[in-house]
Amino acid sequence: MFYINSIRILFEYYTIYILNCTHFYMMSLSKHITLKHLLINNQRMIGLQFYPDKVIHALVKELPDPKWSKEFAMVYIIHTKENLNKVFEKFRGVAWINGNSFFNEKVIRDNEPVDVNWYRNRTTSTTYKYAPEAYLLKLELKRYALNTCKLYISLFEKFINQYPDKDIVELSEQEIRGYLQLLVHQKKSNSYINQTINSIKFYYEVVMGMPNRFYSIERPRKEQKLPQVVSKEEILAMIANTNNIKHRCIISLLYSAGLRRSELVALRIQDIDSKRMLIHIKNAKNNKDRYSLLSKTVLKELRVYYKEWKPQEYLFEGFKGAKYSGSSVKEIVVKAAEKSKINRRVTPHMLRHSFATHLLENGTDLRYIQTLLGHSSTKTTEIYTQVAINNFKSIKNPLDL
Repeated sequence: MFYINSIRILFEYYTIYILNCTHFYMMSLSKHITLKHLLINNQRMIGLQFYPDKVIHALVKELPDPKWSKEFAMVYIIHTKENLNKVFEKFRGVAWINGNSFFNEKVIRDNEPVDVNWYRNRTTSTTYKYAPEAYLLKLELKRYALNTCKLYISLFEKFINQYPDKDIVELSEQEIRGYLQLLVHQKKSNSYINQTINSIKFYYEVVMGMPNRFYSIERPRKEQKLPQVVSKEEILAMIANTNNIKHRCIISLLYSAGLRRSELVALRIQDIDSKRMLIHIKNAKNNKDRYSLLSKTVLKELRVYYKEWKPQEYLFEGFKGAKYSGSSVKEIVVKAAEKSKINRRVTPHMLRHSFATHLLENGTDLRYIQTLLGHSSTKTTEIYTQVAINNFKSIKNPLDL
């Protein structure tokens, strides 16, 4: 009995010892260092950001040639693979190394290969600064969508031409803020400014391989705009006022399946599943596949269109069997709206908004609408609850009570 009690007491002491050791270890790891990418005197550096601590200070001094940056308010060492390994070795078991932003890498989207040679083959001018070859090459390797490539190159070149006498690498956060302030004074939209920031960050963070390089650049708040919707009667009028069967099918599909313009032009003949009455949308936004609805009315029109136009690969083809252009789709929608005497400009995306809103008004569950639209979150789809009128009809206006 005495032996059993001794074992029990010894076990309890051992348990307390383990808990204390674990607590001490967890306490030590509550100290953390955040790694940052810095560019000082045109040389890449590893920034070390941490709260004041005697132990960390002592260990930082043991790193290879540590220096203090007043501009960035942090210690830094030269960016080499060896120095990075030494940081992890030095603080192992002492502090947690936060490298989330340091090692961040954007996912490569599986878009079709993008050819930006038409940017390379532009007629050049000695008074204009062009996006460097490395910028174009990275866009191609990342397989960014063509529209994104056009936007990034255009916005980035506008930025670097604001400072014609400075090398791109020498531009600092101060110059970026100055340029963004100029855009604000020019009354550019929040979306335009955010896209400009993305194009600039793409160069420093992706092309130069310095994730989160300008981590303190402020972004304008996102504008909370409600989607613009076209009534069903107006959409039917647009279809009726389109004599060309091809154009009629384009407008009908945009609305009846809630397609984005890029998704419509990417449709292939085999993506129309007439047996299951579904449309297979492949490699859409965020690299996702999904199915949407195939209207019986549209299917009849598509069969007439197919016999007449005989497309070979894409459902809608342009010159010499190439993919139909998005600008042509936009022009078709705009002209149809004008013929229908709709007193506002109608875009292809408004037909997608209308598809979602009309489904919601007819009582379709929001989760189904989310799936049909290809939204990652219901929060994105919930915006349509603010424009669906069926809920408002049940509310009596206080003036009419």
